Amino acid sequence: MAHGKYRDQFYIPHVNGKESIYLCGNSLGLQPKKVKEYVNEELDDWAALGVEGHLHARHPWLPYHEFLTKSMADLVGAHQSEVVVMNSLTVNLHLLMASFYRPTKKRYKILIESDAFPSDRYAVASQAKWHGYDPKESIVQWRPKQGEHCLQIEDLESILKQQGEEIAMILLGGVNYYTGQYFNIEEITKLGQQYGIIVGWDLAHATGNVELKLHEWNVDFAAWCSYKYLNSGPGSLGAIFVHDRHGNDTTIPRLSGWWGHNKQTRFGMRDDFDPLPGAEGWQLSNPPILPLAAMRASLEIFDTAGIKNLRDISKRMMVDIYEIMVTKKLIKMITPSHPDERGCQISMLVERDGKQLFEHLSKNGVIADWREPNVIRIAVVPLYNTNDDVGRFLGVLDSFKD
Repeated sequence: MAHGKYRDQFYIPHVNGKESIYLCGNSLGLQPKKVKEYVNEELDDWAALGVEGHLHARHPWLPYHEFLTKSMADLVGAHQSEVVVMNSLTVNLHLLMASFYRPTKKRYKILIESDAFPSDRYAVASQAKWHGYDPKESIVQWRPKQGEHCLQIEDLESILKQQGEEIAMILLGGVNYYTGQYFNIEEITKLGQQYGIIVGWDLAHATGNVELKLHEWNVDFAAWCSYKYLNSGPGSLGAIFVHDRHGNDTTIPRLSGWWGHNKQTRFGMRDDFDPLPGAEGWQLSNPPILPLAAMRASLEIFDTAGIKNLRDISKRMMVDIYEIMVTKKLIKMITPSHPDERGCQISMLVERDGKQLFEHLSKNGVIADWREPNVIRIAVVPLYNTNDDVGRFLGVLDSFKD
């Protein structure tokens, strides 16, 4: 299988003297072996060239982020003009909301999923406050039905029928961090836009996990990190998508910085802000080169593997493991059963002795992820996880004595 081939390009952590069963790529992806070479290349050029590295390094620093643009655009189904690597995820969400959340007296609410990642909840609440609105009144939550964990599109439709004319922006996670539910981005975007709502996405758990077509789906904006499925290192840079219909409108208000200024006059230093067209116009500062080098090492693997191919492998692997795990008595699956409604993450609700089970997995070489109050998340990443990983994990799971 193709994923065995790519596994050899990553370092696999060891536990108890042997390769771990690493199922935590939804939290932090593994290090590609080429990262050290690429980062050292920049360190050597810095040592040898100093400031001249901006123009004369082997990969000149001045345009370095541009070396990643095509790969990133291919991953999310975008035009190159619609994508730029910059900043970290929540910073980027705030920058995008500064442009796209423009409340009026009539239309001021923000819709999010009820169990959105905390940083998203904090960000939208603070944006509402910044504009003078009480989050308790201005934040609308799309909730699951009583006794369920995943969200249903008919409940969103009901919210929009009742409050759609008051909602200024929708911000949802493409794949929910807790349940692993993969939302129908195309359908939800179209639905929200029918009410005149700007629709944005946090794709932290989607990019590099599922196949995306952001331009074709007419998404207004999106942001994501790169340290999970994109394997570019802890706390590494994020990226944004701004659809061309917005990116080419340089009158859209934004928080500005010199790296978003016209490249031809950027170093003139005396000009009024002249925003670059496209997503690059949202840049603030020159990006850090070392994280970009790490990201380049990872994106080269994606270029070779192809996200569509990886998604196909992931679906096949996930069908097999899901069908086995759904029979386990200790756990309740809260990730959707339909392959099109999940990525490579499975979330297991452990109704009793959850912490003990998690500790048992950890002691036996499984690197997974605990989420309060009682969920264990695993991710079977097709770039480096194999059927052997799955088999070993299931064996450890079965050996737990509650």
